[in-house]
Amino acid sequence: MNRVKQSKKKAKDSLFRRVNNWLHLWLGLVSGIIVFIVCITGCLWVFQEEITDLLEPESRVAYEEKPVLSPSELAAIGQAVYPGWLPSYANYHQGKAVNLTLRKAGETRRRGGESVLLKVNPYTGTIISEKRSQGRGDANFFRFVLDGHRALWLPYDIGRPIVNYGTLIFVVLLITGLVWWYPKKWNKSTRDKSFKIKWGASFKRVNLDLHNVLGFYSLLFLLAIALTGMVYGLQWYSKGLYWVTTGGQKLENGRRMQSDSTQRTQAKDPNVAMDLLWNQVLAENPASQGFYYNYPDRANPASTIYVIVYPRAGQFYNSRSYLFDQYTLQPITRNDPFSVAYEKASFGQKLRKMNYDIHVGSILGLPGKVLAFLASLIGASLPITGFLIWWGKRNKKPRKSPAKAVLPMKRRVPVSMYSKADTL
Repeated sequence: MNRVKQSKKKAKDSLFRRVNNWLHLWLGLVSGIIVFIVCITGCLWVFQEEITDLLEPESRVAYEEKPVLSPSELAAIGQAVYPGWLPSYANYHQGKAVNLTLRKAGETRRRGGESVLLKVNPYTGTIISEKRSQGRGDANFFRFVLDGHRALWLPYDIGRPIVNYGTLIFVVLLITGLVWWYPKKWNKSTRDKSFKIKWGASFKRVNLDLHNVLGFYSLLFLLAIALTGMVYGLQWYSKGLYWVTTGGQKLENGRRMQSDSTQRTQAKDPNVAMDLLWNQVLAENPASQGFYYNYPDRANPASTIYVIVYPRAGQFYNSRSYLFDQYTLQPITRNDPFSVAYEKASFGQKLRKMNYDIHVGSILGLPGKVLAFLASLIGASLPITGFLIWWGKRNKKPRKSPAKAVLPMKRRVPVSMYSKADTL
């Protein structure tokens, strides 16, 4: 009976592994090019801030123990250079210039149109550089990288779903790959094959080790990157993850909040309103090292004033966002994790606030970014090494069976050939 049970167990295990390996093979072949592009562009994006700082040294501004320019002062600097243009938003991180964007009067932000980006010293108001652009902005290397990462350089309504579900397939590949990697028996030989790369072996063996060993070591990091990436593209996954991690809370569907345009008669001067709200937010976050805020969109009566403060430069998980009615300056109530201070957030809200930092590795600072870079690089290599393994097996020449030795046949000698003496 024990032998029968063991035989059935082995048969089930064999069937499970065959199905698992079949899924890993064909899902990998189908999604290989998607995984490669998404991983290699993600690998490049990890250090985009550091690379941009190196390429634009003039944008670095030494920190000073004094207040930065207020929203009204920034707006005045921009409008002095571009009369008739209106400020759109400002973005600043400690140690860098303020990015101030202006648009032509009468153009709403959602329609794109011509804009100008000014880099301004946040303490002196000196304009460091300026760049005019059309629509979504002038093409640059990292915009090209981001478009590839998000949508494979296709129109977003086509490329975005391909990337999203390609990432989901990648998660399945990582899990089936772990099952394939796991040895049936643990001994010295299997441990060496599972954890070491045999650099002195043949190309096929080294390629196999690169796929299996590096895939195992990067597994947890790649899973973290992939699972956080799906938050931005798959709504059902994003809402489901939030519901599970918050104990049943519903994630706000992202509807756009609006100002009460019936209160337009109460509206203050936009610059005065911005300074009032800026001082209010700053008083609550005196040690913040960065900020983002948008000015009221005068071409859109329902637009709001949005302010984000970043306690630490280069990290976003502990940021706090505020939304205000542009006419009454009253806060607009929102039900999302980003409107809650990190210290007061629940576990699920904290996890959602940390999502981007986990995705790019900045949650662990520079070491985390290095890990994300290496993991993404390995992730980009897996479709290549996996394809080479499949191609090598597909074109493997059949082994020639060893030729059997032909023994010489004994020659039968007629009796008549023997002499009578020999037969005696």
